[in-house]
Amino acid sequence: MSGLAVLAPWIDKQRAQLLSQNGHAWLLQGPSGLGQYQLALELARAWLCERRTDRTVACGVCASCHAIEVRSHADLCVLMPEIEMLELAWPLGEKAQAEIDDKKRKPSKEIRVEAMRDAVEFSQRTSARGIGKVVLVFPAERMNNIAANALLKTLEEPPGNVKFVLATESAHQLLPTIRSRCIAHSMQWPEVELSLNWLVSLGVPSQTASLLLSASGGRPQNALSLHASGVNPLAWNDFPKAMQAGDVGFVKDWSLANLIDALQKLSHDCIAVKMGAKPRFFSSIEVAKHAPVASLTEWSKTLTLAMRTIEHPFNAGLALEAFVQQAKSALNSRP
Repeated sequence: MSGLAVLAPWIDKQRAQLLSQNGHAWLLQGPSGLGQYQLALELARAWLCERRTDRTVACGVCASCHAIEVRSHADLCVLMPEIEMLELAWPLGEKAQAEIDDKKRKPSKEIRVEAMRDAVEFSQRTSARGIGKVVLVFPAERMNNIAANALLKTLEEPPGNVKFVLATESAHQLLPTIRSRCIAHSMQWPEVELSLNWLVSLGVPSQTASLLLSASGGRPQNALSLHASGVNPLAWNDFPKAMQAGDVGFVKDWSLANLIDALQKLSHDCIAVKMGAKPRFFSSIEVAKHAPVASLTEWSKTLTLAMRTIEHPFNAGLALEAFVQQAKSALNSRP
């Protein structure tokens, strides 16, 4: 099924809004799960379409649209960490693919300087199809300083027929000079009904969609990812009590990334309730009644640091047990 066929309605609306603007560089920013990558790709598809009859819609059937669909468009340069490119089925360069295939190195978790230099050279070439060129950067915060500065020079003096679209969930991590040279667009939060209808249209059962959307804090893309991960939505609201009891068996089939993400949501809701606010990710929070805010905050900081090293080759079973015990300790702490 083509990307156009499954495009979420709130992405469609924002696409039309952005395509009506003139400029050479856009920055799509906002929390994860709102569709930054999907919107960036739709902008590229429309800019490069060979049959677009208005300013808002790509035809979806021309050679250009097909080339994007099969990840082979000569005038589209996609800059991502290699691990993201492999996950989203974008081809790596021949040299990079050979190095990874020969196990000389692992796929990068950052946007490599070499890839950025190739992108700069790409932006200066003549368009292969004669329509223009697009450089798509996602997640833009994964550029290191050297790569970011290489991009900055091109943004400052852009070739006449190239457009840039950067997508990020951490705009504050980008160089201020890069942000200042882009048209900033804050991603829109879709209404609950729109999100639920979209999830159901993708095959998520209605009750499951509602539970997962709540568990994702209203972010439909994250809800879809939770569904794909196999997390049981019916047991979601039992998670806080299971963690308070130190029940490792409750999460024995979870990935470490899913566990830490859920624990971060639990710590957020515990702190929110202690401060007099409503929980965001769980229907109610009865745990941590006596836990001091300082202990919960320290636990939250520990989880944030843990998420940064999530791809370290830990022993999964031991790591799950350690994080569950850490949660039990924080939730049962006393002043």
